[in-house]
Amino acid sequence: MSRHGCTEKCAAILKDSLNEETYLANLKNARITNLNEYEWILIGGSIHAGRLQKPVRKFCEKNLDFLRSKKVGLFLCCMEEGETAEKQFNEAFPEELIKHAAAKGIFGGEFNFEKMSFIERAIIKKIAKIEKSVSKISRDKIDDFVKQTNNLNYSQT
Repeated sequence: MSRHGCTEKCAAILKDSLNEETYLANLKNARITNLNEYEWILIGGSIHAGRLQKPVRKFCEKNLDFLRSKKVGLFLCCMEEGETAEKQFNEAFPEELIKHAAAKGIFGGEFNFEKMSFIERAIIKKIAKIEKSVSKISRDKIDDFVKQTNNLNYSQT
């Protein structure tokens, strides 16, 4: 799920990097009918106003029991780093799902002023003290996440 494009950008990088055929779905508007046909389910979102988007949270909560029967990867896009980013990750997803997840990643984030409203830009300028678009997406962290999923695919076949 992506509001200003960061999660979408990271998901596209993941799709291009994974060894297996991958289907992307935006939980905001996708109709996902049969999750049984997928070996892995990767769930990602970004932090807005301190929280993970509601459709992603609801998807995880609604499907928690089913997701625990699958290989799951969780990733988060956020501008925070270190312990603050870890805290946001741990608060974003259900604890049971985090414990079950075989792959976890915090990819960094972006402030894309071109995709923000005037109000959003003003808030970012005031709170984050950032005056223009900036990207902190970490390709290395995305690559680490890909390695986690690819290594499990090969070790379990």
